[in-house]
This record gives sequence, C-alpha cells and structure tokens, in this order.
Amino acid sequence: MSDAPEAGSGDYFFVRRPIVAIVISIVIVVVGLISMGGLPIAQFPDIVPPEIQVTATYTGADAITIEQAVATPIEQQVNGVDYMIYMRSVNANDGTMTLRVSFDVETNIDMDNVLTQNRVNQADATLPAEVRNFGVTVKKSTSSPLILFSLYSPNGTYDDRFLGNYANINVLDQLKRIPGVGDAIIFGTADYAMRIWVKPDQLAKLGLTVPDLVDAIQKQNAVNPSGKIGGEPAPAGQEFTWSVRAQGRLVTAEEFGAVVVRSDPSGAQIRLSDVARIELGSLNYNQRGRLNGKPAAIVARIGPRDAWRCPIRIWII
Repeated sequence: MSDAPEAGSGDYFFVRRPIVAIVISIVIVVVGLISMGGLPIAQFPDIVPPEIQVTATYTGADAITIEQAVATPIEQQVNGVDYMIYMRSVNANDGTMTLRVSFDVETNIDMDNVLTQNRVNQADATLPAEVRNFGVTVKKSTSSPLILFSLYSPNGTYDDRFLGNYANINVLDQLKRIPGVGDAIIFGTADYAMRIWVKPDQLAKLGLTVPDLVDAIQKQNAVNPSGKIGGEPAPAGQEFTWSVRAQGRLVTAEEFGAVVVRSDPSGAQIRLSDVARIELGSLNYNQRGRLNGKPAAIVARIGPRDAWRCPIRIWII
C-alpha cells in the first residue's frame, strides 16, 4: 500500500499548474523590487557623534585674551544646549577661537546646527566689537579631514600664496558643491591681504597711536555711494540721468600709503606711508603648505561620506 497522495490533491496544485506558480513568483519579485526602493539602507551605522564648529577671530589678541573675552561668553551660552554630549575649545595666539560641540549620535545635525546658532546669538552682545564685525561662524563639521590633496607648481613658477589663492577662488567652491562633501578648507596661506607694518619709532616721534591709523584707514577705505545726476524729480527738459560712481575701496599699496593720518593747521599732512611699510601679503602666516619641499596649497576635503578613495594632485605649470 502506497502513502503517496492521490492525484488531484492540494500537494500537486503548483506541479500541475506551473503557469500559476510562475505568475506568483514574478509578482513576489516585482513587489519586492518596488518595496526595496523605500527601505532604509545604510552600509555603516552612525557611530560618530554629530559635531558643530563655532569659530571667531579677535585680530591681534593672544590666547588668554581670546579665552576671557570670546571663548568664555560663548561657552557659557552654548553649554547645556539640547542633546549636547560635550564641547571643547582651542584658543590660539593668532587671534582665533574654535569651539567644537558634539551631540548625541541619533540627533539631526541640521537641528543641532540651528540650536547652537541660537545659543551663540545670545552671547553676541557680550563679545568685543571687533569680533562681531569679523563675524562668528557656526557650521557643521567633523573632527578630521577625509582626504588631502595638494595644488603645486612643478616648475616653481608660483609660490604658495598664489597657489592658495588660486585654490580658494577656483577649486574650493567646486569641491563644496560635490554631493557628500561637508566642507573643504585650505591649510596654509590662502587669501591676499594688505599688510601694514607699523614703525613704532615714527609713531612715537609724531605722537600717533595704532588706533589713529586704524581709524584713518576705516574712514578713507570705504565705499561711498554718490547718487545720481538728473534723477527724479527733475526739471522740465531733463532728458538724461547719470549714475555717479566715486572711488571705492583702496586696492594698491600706493593707494593705502596715501591715506591721510593727520593734518596740521599749517597744511602739513602725515600719510600712512610715513609711519608704516605697506605691501600686498597674506592674511596670515601661521601655516605654509609644502609638497616634497616645494610650495603648495594643501586642500582638505571634509564630509560625511567616502566620495574619493585615492589621493589627488593638481599641478599648475
């Protein structure tokens, strides 16, 4: 006597009807493919806490002054922001302050950025005017760069200052627009600046101080809108209108040297070139980029994802 099921029983349904089995299999595959598009997929779990970076600059101040006048007021307000784990700050003798605030892993970094910005705004009134004028920056960050690449001139045609400025103008903005890139920074000299090297002995002889020079430069190195000629309401017969463009900000070292610091009743004038040496230099000299001993601009790519896996070198002949 056989124990096999009789013909026509349910165990042989899909064997006797293969088309039905094929159709059901195809439906299951199609539904799975459609559903897969809406499933959350992560190759690696989030294990690094989101980090918000707060930076401020107090030109000419040392590390202790930065700590007392800038870092302490900001830390007092930021401390205890929602979902914060810890924070740490670095105050440097070049007049910069960097505060890094770490948040819980499960928080939204965009919301963390907003919450930190609100707390920093509360400390704005207690900061020195020079710091407020320069600006306090709050942005998403990470503790270490993902990749570095160098921009250099093989023939030595350009120095690191030119290369850094070139990277700042032509490369940095393109990098920041790449999907997955959180930020991109340049190590070394990157921005040109008009450097004014004061002669203390000349200031002492003439009875001037550095704030006198700063005040004269700020007043004479400004954009002055001058209005229009022939604008409305105009008299009858006026057919043309001219926009007046006055001299704007100073550009060359010679123009800065012609800034009048003081005018005597006799008509004698003391100009900036009389008490200082002026040249077009770098915004800061704290870092210099090198590649194999040659001047270079070192660009760091910072971001949440691996967009590149290999080092990159860009050269300018």
